[in-house]
Amino acid sequence: MDATTDTTTETTSPEALRAQMVTTVQQRGYGLRPEVERVLLDTPRHEFVPDATLEAAYNPWQAVITHRFEDGLSSSCISAPFVVALMLDQLAVQPGNRVLEIGAGTGYNASLIAQLTGQDELVTSIDIDPDVTAQAQRNLTAAGHGDVHVVTGDGGLGHAENAFYDRLIATVSPWDIPAAWWSQLAPGARLVAPLRWRGQARTVAFTYTHGRFVSDSLYLCGFVYLVGPDEGELNGPINADGTVKLHFDRDQAVDLDALHGVLDQPRTTAWSGVTIAGDESHDGIWLRLTATDTRVCRIDVHSDVPPEVAEPVQAFRSPALVDDGSLAYLASRRQQIGEDVRWELGAIGHGPAAVELSEHLCEEIRAWAPERDTHKPTVLVYPAGTPDSELPEGIVMDKNHSRFVLTYDTVSG
Repeated sequence: MDATTDTTTETTSPEALRAQMVTTVQQRGYGLRPEVERVLLDTPRHEFVPDATLEAAYNPWQAVITHRFEDGLSSSCISAPFVVALMLDQLAVQPGNRVLEIGAGTGYNASLIAQLTGQDELVTSIDIDPDVTAQAQRNLTAAGHGDVHVVTGDGGLGHAENAFYDRLIATVSPWDIPAAWWSQLAPGARLVAPLRWRGQARTVAFTYTHGRFVSDSLYLCGFVYLVGPDEGELNGPINADGTVKLHFDRDQAVDLDALHGVLDQPRTTAWSGVTIAGDESHDGIWLRLTATDTRVCRIDVHSDVPPEVAEPVQAFRSPALVDDGSLAYLASRRQQIGEDVRWELGAIGHGPAAVELSEHLCEEIRAWAPERDTHKPTVLVYPAGTPDSELPEGIVMDKNHSRFVLTYDTVSG
């Protein structure tokens, strides 16, 4: 999620920095529930990251890495305060709720949840790494929340012993909703998870009702992936040196062999006429595409690639449309409009269907623009094996344990 660091302060006391942190995230629209504001103000976040400076601990936009796994690449961290605040707003914990947290981190989030539910023993936090759970348990005990259940295990399997849960929150990013989570939730439960589909990730809040999940909010996010064997997100290069890759889902018809060398073919450019300010988000276009077009995926361009080869709107993560041996990706160009600098959105395409794909992407941009801040799709999730006849109209994405349906239609029931 795009955010601007704004942590200038003349005082360095934890209380003052914490109050400023909460004020800053609320100005961006996060942590607005009174109970969430209260626990953020009352909890000394810096005590959960003793090796970080106070300024880093209370930077509203900064995650703090606290543990690296043996592979040297994966890590555990305490999420940035704005992410913690928005996900707790989504989770809407009520006093007496039984809560399962997937991903223990430092124990900070579990301590906030314990205060929201009012009884430590109602909170279970699980993580696959014993060093992480040991750290979380130490921190929770020191903070007076030693009765929180901290479990070492596979988060994808949940924790049946303490089910059924009224709330489930994942602070690691799953590609699917595991079958165990379905079976361990109470009717009417809420689930908040940073889910991945079509190369992008959103923290989605669902209500579990009538045997399905129905979303009511989506926010752009990025998290460490949930470790597990059921990964369905694929990727691969489309140029000789592997510096340009596509990321896509297993159910998509992406032929990397057919696309290899596509960027060497002549470039087609189309512009939408839609402009945005330099600090204005365009990620809603990607979200819209996932609900309107089965061909959308992610293009990832290394920083060493020259712009004449590929120049998507964001190098490492931009939406692209793929059709056999053709692709088009979201692009932008600088426009001087009077005294204002704006950025026009458009598409760059390559391959036999480059014109069609580029023009279609521009049509989607123009469709997104009028209601860009208010019109978002609903994500509905059904158990795997649900017949097509029982699914609503929309884009269907088949995963291991679930069938996702994205729709702009009004959802009832």
